[in-house]
Amino acid sequence: MSGFISWLEELNRKDTKVRAVLRRSLSFEPGTFIPAFPYVEPFVKDEDNSWRRTVHYLVAGLWAAHWQEGQTKATMSIGKASSSYLSQIQNDSRSIESRFITLLDADTDQLPHRLRQMTALLKDQPIDFEGLLKGLLYWNNDQKQTQRRWARDFYRSLTDSSRRI
Repeated sequence: MSGFISWLEELNRKDTKVRAVLRRSLSFEPGTFIPAFPYVEPFVKDEDNSWRRTVHYLVAGLWAAHWQEGQTKATMSIGKASSSYLSQIQNDSRSIESRFITLLDADTDQLPHRLRQMTALLKDQPIDFEGLLKGLLYWNNDQKQTQRRWARDFYRSLTDSSRRI
């Protein structure tokens, strides 16, 4: 693992304004909000790949927006978190599944917007942001490995929870 989320957690322990700045960065294209530079650049300073840099800024903002004091639950992938959320609500299940499919089908231009929507919806679900970062780094893979992994997590979790009923 990259340790990026641990890096952000450590910065946050020293100064809680880190989260405010990174949350605010979500209003801009990833990597363009200058006040966020001091919190992400030291971690990606030797990175020349623009997609990798973009993903780090995006995940930093999502982490900050999703952060909750004292969160101790085991974290889960976006797929499992979406499935967990769906099993907890009583209505609108088609809408959740549709949003999830739209996220999986997002291109790199749509992805920041779709992820902001999904993580806002999953605000009470403990998301694995290190895993999210790792998956997003491979988002453009021809075999759609990340998308397939998240879909498996989503549908397997749905199947498992429906068997318990």
